[in-house]
Amino acid sequence: MIVMKTVTSDDIKKLYLPPKDSHKGQNGRLLIIGGSRLFHAASLWSLKVASRIVDMVYYSSVPENNQIVLELKKEFRDGIVVPRGKVDDYIKEADCILIGPGLPRSEGQEAGDNDTKELTTRLLTSYKTKQWVIDGGSLQVISPDIIPRSAIVTPHQKEFERLFKKEGNEKKAGEMAQSYNCIILLKGSTDYVCSKERCLAVTGGNPGMTKGGTGDVLAGLVAALACKNEPFLAASVGSFINKKAGDALYKRVGPYFNASDLADQIPKTMYKLFL
Repeated sequence: MIVMKTVTSDDIKKLYLPPKDSHKGQNGRLLIIGGSRLFHAASLWSLKVASRIVDMVYYSSVPENNQIVLELKKEFRDGIVVPRGKVDDYIKEADCILIGPGLPRSEGQEAGDNDTKELTTRLLTSYKTKQWVIDGGSLQVISPDIIPRSAIVTPHQKEFERLFKKEGNEKKAGEMAQSYNCIILLKGSTDYVCSKERCLAVTGGNPGMTKGGTGDVLAGLVAALACKNEPFLAASVGSFINKKAGDALYKRVGPYFNASDLADQIPKTMYKLFL
């Protein structure tokens, strides 16, 4: 039976914190597979927030986006740009893989973009035991039958309806999490995070968080946390942190902030929550 609860300070305290004597690579390795010639920024927002949390981010996109990241190396020091043809090698090294932010959302894309359905299906079915976060374009083209066990999926209501052919609400999120043995983070004014055993409701947020890219920031945050934390904890606390960061921005500037502002605020909010 699914019991609806909320995220508490006890949940936040369960998050992994890097030990004082830790070394590079010990505190998480994330692979991001996303971006396209059409959607440049989406995967870069995921990258921006994740690079502040884990030790290493492997980033794989189309050549145009890879070049953008190479030019940002002053900020993106602890990371590696991975050609799509070598992505399998880095999946094996990563603690978690985020796939989908900025991937084209239909089959037969413009020249230069990989077919999202083919790419996502091949990787999810080939590496079922890896920890996955599935977002954006990948959510819109796959069958739910290939979602790996304990994967985190991050749909808004329309993406949920397209993926599961069910109405996007908290009850159905719980049912689909049970049916497919995955973690569902259903995004909305209230987020619902459901596993096979339970659901959490995460309240908060504001109109500023309807801006394009804020979902990509959330996906990057959740994936970074999932590198070193149990997936349900990563999804639920990630949702909580994301909303708290948005609310902190709202107190300063009202709804007049964007996805980059949110990515910059998240580390500050996390620090305050851990005090």
